[in-house]
Amino acid sequence: EVQLVESGGGLVQAGGSLRLSCAASGFTFDGYSIGWFRQAPGKEREVVSCISSIDGSLYYADNVKGRFTISSDNAKNTMYLQMNSLKPEDTAVYYCAAGICGGVGNFYYGMDYWGKGTLVTVSS
Repeated sequence: EVQLVESGGGLVQAGGSLRLSCAASGFTFDGYSIGWFRQAPGKEREVVSCISSIDGSLYYADNVKGRFTISSDNAKNTMYLQMNSLKPEDTAVYYCAAGICGGVGNFYYGMDYWGKGTLVTVSS
């Protein structure tokens, strides 16, 4: 059974940091683009960051550039999202996903597998 399980969410004050983890089972990251998405209350899901399996590029949404860092440990089949300088507007449920992403200047994605999400709450 394919699973992606996020962990590391929680409550943090503005300016603080959190590190999200996403452990995969039932498949390996090899050949997949992997990424993080988030959905804030009342808003649509948005992409946060993605590592492209097509061209190796790293994509970051403009509102997290310089603050968030995506990484992966393929030996552990785990991806991470280091989030620094958190802001109240970063409050959301964060999801990890695997599929395809890419396109410098014209970013696109289509994810095959999704985790169930982990809640990040940033207080002001």
